[in-house]
Amino acid sequence: MPCEGEAPNWPAMTSPIDTALNDLADEFELLGDWEERYRYVIELGKELEPLTDAERSEENKVRGCASQVWLVTEPRADGTLKFRGDSDAHIVSGLVAIMLRLYSGRMPADIAAFDAKGAMDKLGLSGALSSQRSNGLKSMVARIQHDARAILGKTSLA
Repeated sequence: MPCEGEAPNWPAMTSPIDTALNDLADEFELLGDWEERYRYVIELGKELEPLTDAERSEENKVRGCASQVWLVTEPRADGTLKFRGDSDAHIVSGLVAIMLRLYSGRMPADIAAFDAKGAMDKLGLSGALSSQRSNGLKSMVARIQHDARAILGKTSLA
């Protein structure tokens, strides 16, 4: 029991998205240099669930990426959003996989409120990517957060 005037020593509350970010940061930390990290990012991209030809549509294309990137947003019955995606470039597929680990299976409010810039800084991606890839990553995050806000808008009207 804390003494009078002391704050209780409760564990910090972290959301599932923060936990996923911390897990990714730990994985990246184990890898050391960026050459190893790039290989790991490419491996993550190879594990993506494939999209169908129909899902590789203009509607699912993420604007603002130098490579082609497709993102499918699927609302689930439990209120979470599932994201699936792919790219025609290996490293970008890996970046898609990182975004899906952070955002897929999360509640729209958590997705909309998440500090993506802080996450990219924590993972070291901000300084390690070319400006084109950084802009593409920002476009992916913007699309994911836009879809989450659109779902939030629909549920608040119901």
